[in-house]
Amino acid sequence: MVSPDAIRFAAGIIGNVTALFLFLSPVPTFIGIYKKKGVEQYSAIPYLATFVNCMLWVVYGLPFVHPNSMLVITINGAGFFIEIIYLTLFLIYSNKKDRLNVALIAIAEVIIVGIMTAVVLSLTHTTKQRSSIVGMIAIVCNIMMYASPLSVMKLVITTKSVEYMPFFLSFASFANGIAWTIYALHPFDPYIAAPNGLGTLFALVQLILYATYYKSTQEQMAARKAKAVGLTEVGFNGGTTQTGAQFSDNGRAHIP
Repeated sequence: MVSPDAIRFAAGIIGNVTALFLFLSPVPTFIGIYKKKGVEQYSAIPYLATFVNCMLWVVYGLPFVHPNSMLVITINGAGFFIEIIYLTLFLIYSNKKDRLNVALIAIAEVIIVGIMTAVVLSLTHTTKQRSSIVGMIAIVCNIMMYASPLSVMKLVITTKSVEYMPFFLSFASFANGIAWTIYALHPFDPYIAAPNGLGTLFALVQLILYATYYKSTQEQMAARKAKAVGLTEVGFNGGTTQTGAQFSDNGRAHIP
């Protein structure tokens, strides 16, 4: 019979894999941003939320805060560095105003987490107290990370398009939430179970929304493509006419 500890460890490993997939799922989005040299309507909010979330969970998993949480540290440490890359791309390809906002928020997050860690370590003297304080704060930020893609729900519903709500981000959130909820069941860890259970529900809502508007999104993208092709053809024909007018009656070209 498989022991509860073995199940917990296996769930943690699966959680690491799914969380890594979650962290890497925006890669196609950022490849598009790199090619277009602009962030368009993509929001930095999900990545700022994930950035501070990873920092907090690394602190939570430290041996002198919450012992035996190495799997929490490994994946959130990896996520922290991945989010730095994403935010750097936002800083490069955003306009001046948005670039300043992203930079200020990211710096503020680092300072706040640093101060919080120093205060907790100074004023509390048991791992139970430390894990309770850091865990409660991490719960709030973890829920923000899972719920942040919902910030584009108004845009999705208004435009009937999920073009700016990446599917893989929602799917990875769903799988990741399930894995970490199982991980937190034995021994029961409410600070991991609560946000990941709720995160699973948030991700499910996103997937339902994606399924609802997927067809209309494809129709809109096809219409834009057809319009672009039509404009290209018009431009080409206009250029041909203009070129033809460059010749005189005797067939010799005028020099503009």
